[in-house]
Amino acid sequence: MNLNLKHPLAFFDLEATGINISTDRIVEISILKVYPDGKEEIKTLKINPTIPIPRESSLIHGIYDEDVKDSPTFKEVARELHRFFEGADLAGFNVLKYDIPLLVEEFLRSGIDFDIEKRNLLDAQKIFHMMEKRNLTAAYKFYCGKTLENAHSAEADTLATYEVFKAQVAKYEGEEVEDLQGNKMGIIENDMKKIHALINEKMVDLAGRFVFNDQGQECFNFGKLKGKTIEQVLKEEPGYYDWMMKGDFPLDTKRKLTQVKLRGFNK
Repeated sequence: MNLNLKHPLAFFDLEATGINISTDRIVEISILKVYPDGKEEIKTLKINPTIPIPRESSLIHGIYDEDVKDSPTFKEVARELHRFFEGADLAGFNVLKYDIPLLVEEFLRSGIDFDIEKRNLLDAQKIFHMMEKRNLTAAYKFYCGKTLENAHSAEADTLATYEVFKAQVAKYEGEEVEDLQGNKMGIIENDMKKIHALINEKMVDLAGRFVFNDQGQECFNFGKLKGKTIEQVLKEEPGYYDWMMKGDFPLDTKRKLTQVKLRGFNK
């Protein structure tokens, strides 16, 4: 079908040095501008972020420092991109939480006020989540072919979850699992330890404040220290431990931090 457009519609996607809107930078942008008359125009640019691209990010999008060292900075192409977006509504997948905020930040850093107030913002992920429910009732219907009676009673939900889990293992056993970026993570097996490893591959604490990097080291997953190992931070900024222990962090997070600190002493 043809979209009923009153204004051009710009579908776009960003690859970046990371997911922190304030500190990370764009390394690639691709825009498909669709006009009301059906005309389509696409623009794809590699961007020099002016900061190193973390290895973890490069492994996801395949763009390394060497690939963008001769590319223009965002500031150098900002006016060109601003003209291309001119008059267009914005669309993409998960753009409301990530791509649009990061794009606006980059424009502001370049001295351009990228106004989104008069644009329609369209997120295919939001429609996906609204229309294809991801709750237990929907899962029970999808995997077990049954309607969940007494939903939200603890016993009914518990029994339904058990049936759903068994049906998932039966349905996907032997299939390869990929993350959202298409990286292979492993194979679903009827083995609880292996399923645990797939689901919780990088989790250190339950709140996700710390994650494992590719070398299996516990790293900060927030703020200015994002990507740095806990051991490195505690050596360089020992006061950070006291700040976190006194701060409003979950007890589990503080426990994990303490475990790493004590392990350092034992070394």
